[in-house]
Amino acid sequence: MPGRRARPPARPGEDDAAGAPVALDATDLVILRVLQGNARATFTEIGKAVGLSAPSAHDRVHRLERRGVIRGYHARIDPATLGLRVVALVGVIPAGSPDTVAMEAAFAAIGQIEAAHSVAGEESHVLVVRTRTVAELAEVLQRIRGVEGVARARTSVVLSTAFERGPAL
Repeated sequence: MPGRRARPPARPGEDDAAGAPVALDATDLVILRVLQGNARATFTEIGKAVGLSAPSAHDRVHRLERRGVIRGYHARIDPATLGLRVVALVGVIPAGSPDTVAMEAAFAAIGQIEAAHSVAGEESHVLVVRTRTVAELAEVLQRIRGVEGVARARTSVVLSTAFERGPAL
């Protein structure tokens, strides 16, 4: 249309409306590592880690937020402090061709299920379950087996965790 300016193309690496991947430079990656280690790091601390002034670090962090790379700041709680000592990985073997949306909604309704991953292979899902006791785990497993579309659940109880971390940058 005459008289209307077209929307300028997104700058290289900027997230577009379709959710395309965002390119990150080395400074962005260091900033993200600092914030993953301590989301309460000051802009001065972030700046020192990357060789920038505090105002420049502030600008970089806010740009990462605007681009959708940083979507929030969360407290990481050690589950043991909440009394959650039993961790199990539960592989769900489906019965026939189940309604996966309904199954996932049922899994989400079980508070002790921390994550539900849809996977390839014989199992349709792998669930991460955290409970206070083995008896509570047994109750959760009964609830999982009672979900419509679940034929079997194969459970591995975690004996120890060598390490646990967020996504590698």
